[in-house]
Amino acid sequence: MDIKQVKTSEIKAYAKNAKKHPEEQVKAIANSIKEFGFRQPLVLDKNMEIIVGHGRLAAAKLLGMTVVPVVMADDLTEEQVKAFRLADNKTNESAWDFELRDAELAELAELDIDMAQFGFDALPEFDEEALDGIFEDAPEKEKEPKKIQCPHCGEWFEV
Repeated sequence: MDIKQVKTSEIKAYAKNAKKHPEEQVKAIANSIKEFGFRQPLVLDKNMEIIVGHGRLAAAKLLGMTVVPVVMADDLTEEQVKAFRLADNKTNESAWDFELRDAELAELAELDIDMAQFGFDALPEFDEEALDGIFEDAPEKEKEPKKIQCPHCGEWFEV
């Protein structure tokens, strides 16, 4: 992967970007960039238009950055660019395991890392004794395999 540094003034936002980036999210992304560095480059097409990274560009501009890391996807067709843009946003959607997330946040709170700056709401105080052994003794759940039927041959497969 060839990562280049490109001036923010040369980058064009995609006018029909379906993903919303509210102000609070952009601030959280900016705080993440300040804290951890710019770890995910934007992805641009051959016209210097954003495929992936609208929120990161907005955060970079909020921070006053004039140059950002990018990866050029100039080998993709227009159709592939549109599909990649939507696919990237869709495949980043997922649910939280709130129990695990809250345990991680509790550990970080003890280290005085303010996760609210990255968009996490303040959590209630945790009883440290209640967290002891939360992972060690948890029985593993046996998952039932899912079965799907092939629409062509009618055969059933476990996934």
